[in-house]
Amino acid sequence: MEIVDFIVEGAAHWPISPLEGEMAGRPEGVGSAAATSLELCGAGASRAATPSVAFGDISPSRGEIASAFVITAETAADVPAREALLDRAMGPKRRRKSSEKLRRGRRPSEGLAFVARDASGAVTGTVRLWDVVLGEGGRSALLLGPLAVDPTIKNAGIGSALMRLAITEAARLGHAAILLVGDAPYYERFGFSAEKSGSLAMPGPYERHRLLALELVEGVLAGAQGTLKAAGRKLKAQRLPLAA
Repeated sequence: MEIVDFIVEGAAHWPISPLEGEMAGRPEGVGSAAATSLELCGAGASRAATPSVAFGDISPSRGEIASAFVITAETAADVPAREALLDRAMGPKRRRKSSEKLRRGRRPSEGLAFVARDASGAVTGTVRLWDVVLGEGGRSALLLGPLAVDPTIKNAGIGSALMRLAITEAARLGHAAILLVGDAPYYERFGFSAEKSGSLAMPGPYERHRLLALELVEGVLAGAQGTLKAAGRKLKAQRLPLAA
């Protein structure tokens, strides 16, 4: 296991606007002395292996953990809490977003569904990534979203931590690019830009300048064009019980 320590950005507060719904919650900032430790799986780990990552915001004046949370792989038991969190953070219209057309009836990309939990174990954040194809017969990529944080929590760095882990794991698992629909001022710090999304389009109404992309393999999006198409594993149909 490889341990990676880094300092999260300083005290700037990053605006978050859920216009498309791919990032929902209150604006977040991270304390200037906030430190995080990521326990990442090594290169030889299996594709489905997922790290558990613990975080805490450190008070520069007292050296105490002001707020702690852990990010783990999402489980089936987390689904009700995740859906309730998304409803609180994004509202009932979240299911009408164009991104939802690429997620409906599909499972997230293997090993790329995460939840953040507080000290009590309650779900306070969520992010999932989905397999897509870039146009008819195009390259494979990932669609990130929704990224959501409990709207009652401020300045805990949960959204940033979820993003960084999602990107790290996507790269570790061999994916070449990630796309999302969101606000450039927030996502640019993770390397996303509208320039990288080029001539790509979403299947439904969306704001063109908010379709952002990140190359995990340099140049992989050069010349990419067309409408994103769902390519993920389909959800298994639930069997109805037979009448007695």
